Amino acid sequence: MVENTLLRFVKKLKPYTILKGLRYMKHYGLKDFIIRLQERMEPEEIPYALWYMQHKASDEALDKQKKHKWIQPPLISIAVPAYHTPKVFLRQLLETLIEQTYFHWELCMVNASPEDQNMVEILEKYSRMDERIRFQNLEKNLGISENTNVAFSMAKGSFIGILDHDDLLSPDALYEIALRIQKEKADFIYTDEDKVTANLREHYQPHLKPDFNLDLLRSNDYICHFLVVKKSLIEKAGGFRKEFDGAQDYDFIFRCSELAEHIVHVPRILYHWRTHQASTADNPNSKLDAYEAGKRAIEGHLTRMHTEGIVSCTKDYGFYDVHYPVKGTPLVTIIIPNKDQKETLTQCLNSIQEKSTYLNYEIIIVENNSEKNETFEYYKQIEKRKNIRILYWEKGFNFSAINNFAAQEAKGEYLLFLNNDIEVITPKWIEKLLGNCQREEVGIVGSKLYYPDHSIQHAGIIIGLGGVAGHAFLNMPGSRRGYFHKASIQMNYSAVSAACMIIKQSLFKQLGGFEEKLAVAFNDVDLCLRTVKAGYLVVYHPHVEMFHYESKSRGKEDNNEKIRRFQGEIEFMRTRWGSLLKKGDPYYNENLTLSKWNYSLRSR
Repeated sequence: MVENTLLRFVKKLKPYTILKGLRYMKHYGLKDFIIRLQERMEPEEIPYALWYMQHKASDEALDKQKKHKWIQPPLISIAVPAYHTPKVFLRQLLETLIEQTYFHWELCMVNASPEDQNMVEILEKYSRMDERIRFQNLEKNLGISENTNVAFSMAKGSFIGILDHDDLLSPDALYEIALRIQKEKADFIYTDEDKVTANLREHYQPHLKPDFNLDLLRSNDYICHFLVVKKSLIEKAGGFRKEFDGAQDYDFIFRCSELAEHIVHVPRILYHWRTHQASTADNPNSKLDAYEAGKRAIEGHLTRMHTEGIVSCTKDYGFYDVHYPVKGTPLVTIIIPNKDQKETLTQCLNSIQEKSTYLNYEIIIVENNSEKNETFEYYKQIEKRKNIRILYWEKGFNFSAINNFAAQEAKGEYLLFLNNDIEVITPKWIEKLLGNCQREEVGIVGSKLYYPDHSIQHAGIIIGLGGVAGHAFLNMPGSRRGYFHKASIQMNYSAVSAACMIIKQSLFKQLGGFEEKLAVAFNDVDLCLRTVKAGYLVVYHPHVEMFHYESKSRGKEDNNEKIRRFQGEIEFMRTRWGSLLKKGDPYYNENLTLSKWNYSLRSR
């Protein structure tokens, strides 16, 4: 199978692409390289080229935009640092601005290669044709950051957008940006993007982004293109810094987002990142130093935010992991509901004991109407351990009520809810969850869950998926990274699974615990949504890994009573969270499907 995959791949490649593939193979090793290769070669469920043609602004829409009557339209300055830009790329960039349906813009281009007569001639010609096109020749190349800062200094607009010298904008890009500036008072705006071949014949790899996502940004510069920021905010942040060259935009995004009052995401493909042999879009290996600079950008951000964190580069270029050390040794209460299933519970407790290096924890097992003598005999054995208590819940099964009951008896400053059918895989799992949850802005942290066959059971929860809420990347092989690595990096979601979830006890009490009207389903989703509504973040931590032998204790919805209950809980969620379901999950993207779990494109 490996040989066939490689053979099919190689037949399609150009020589420089083969060389790039060999570099990647050396970096990842053969096994990981093949996994990544298979992921890249997976056929699109909806061909993006067709989808893009259907979703880009129609001629009718563009004409309507041109006729829009603006009241005090903001002037948007487009800053472009240019250096030996190929003639065809430069002309196409200039044309992409002239074709904008929003007319209140100016180009501030800095030419760091004035000896390039072709560039000078083209710029002079276009600046004579359109007074909005302005350029400045530098005596020498100052580097990407300083060149950009010169472009910033040329700007007369109240907002500044950043455009690479070989990339393109959709004709409605500035119109959509201006709308957000006026209607939403945005001071930091970013859009979705895709990649386009050098000859512009093929659009591919659409990056459909979530709304602002702090932990995702600390894992990867997902904002990237197209970015427009209020000029006064840029001046306050201090522009680009040359010591971060290679990741200067990443550092800039952090500093601007820290100061921004209203960050807005435009869920439309408005920026086209051109790929060619020298481009970092096509060849990340061309700027290896950029990844180290990116690490320093995250470290600088954490320092400014007064957050202690240890940043490490992952094996995947441009992706990072932040470890948040535990402060002090607060007591963590692990709450495990149980009905019979002695072997399952034993496996769970043994994995906790074997994998835990953080020792200040207690375990509360909530006994819920077990029937087997062996279960109670087992309780007698484990109760002898100093950190295990058994509580008895004598009413019928209600996941929310059972956990609320245990939480009232918990001594811990943090509550760690754990299903009895969980097996811990990761050493230091408590530290990873706890250190993250100790952050002031974080309310809940969840883990990555696998089925016994190593396929993914949980990697975050998306609101609206499957109707009310569903697990991202369900059944995807655990070795896969997912859409833009989202299965394998820390990020914020609207919800995570309570099969393994940690929360501050003070917050749990403030929120009133789990909603007891949700006896079986969606109780974790509801708690997470109330956490987000209260102003806290929910974090998915993929490096806390568990096996989940799902729902062994309560069984499935396989009789009329259970089905009616499940339907009632669906209706409860639709009533309580109807506006969110209608608006869409801010940590997802409206252009992605709600019928499948794989971040594939949404059809019309």
